[in-house]
Amino acid sequence: MVYRYPLGNTLHPEALKEKQRSLRDGFQKPLGLRVHRALSWLRRAEAEDEDHDVRFILLWIGFNAAYAGDVEASASSSAPEGERGLFQAFFSTLVKFDARHRVYDAVWQRFSQEIRLLLDNRYVYHPFWQHQNGIPGHADWEQKLERSRTAIKHALREHDTARILSILFDRLYVLRNQLVHGGATWNSDVNRDQVRDGASLLGCLLPIFVDLMMDNPDHAWPMPNYPVVD
Repeated sequence: MVYRYPLGNTLHPEALKEKQRSLRDGFQKPLGLRVHRALSWLRRAEAEDEDHDVRFILLWIGFNAAYAGDVEASASSSAPEGERGLFQAFFSTLVKFDARHRVYDAVWQRFSQEIRLLLDNRYVYHPFWQHQNGIPGHADWEQKLERSRTAIKHALREHDTARILSILFDRLYVLRNQLVHGGATWNSDVNRDQVRDGASLLGCLLPIFVDLMMDNPDHAWPMPNYPVVD
């Protein structure tokens, strides 16, 4: 049985698991671990259709499992530091493999809904919170937010998928921090829209990421953090 999301360009997690089982003997250990772990969290998230907070966290762990560790930039001294830099390097790697532009198409088809709302939401914009916390240099957060909207519109026109993902996941990273670091109340009315839309976006994109990884087993995927040790 073949499962597909409504967008038609992403396999259902169970179909991805079937694909993984058929291909895993040809995977090097780093890719095998990344895909196995990411799919375990993705499949669990698929079963969580009521609690958006839990679903978002599960999907973010799955995303972490896929990109964890420095993917392509470990040898580059100019690579951006920190977790954002790591997943931006991951995006650059995936975009090279996305010949059918599946990530771009998914983003484009959802832009007028979840993504537009997410990008317009100041509560998942890092400079807004920096200003609220009294950190100097962020009083112009509204102008910066407007510039970021312009930047993603330009990226969409130019089919700059890596740039689109970078901006979107910068917002999702703020939401991730709010939830994981206790900066939000479970099931709060205050942040329902961004949690729901963030989970929807991750649920759309993570399966594509995993599928692209499995389609490129010859890439030098590094060993993920915390490998299996006997």
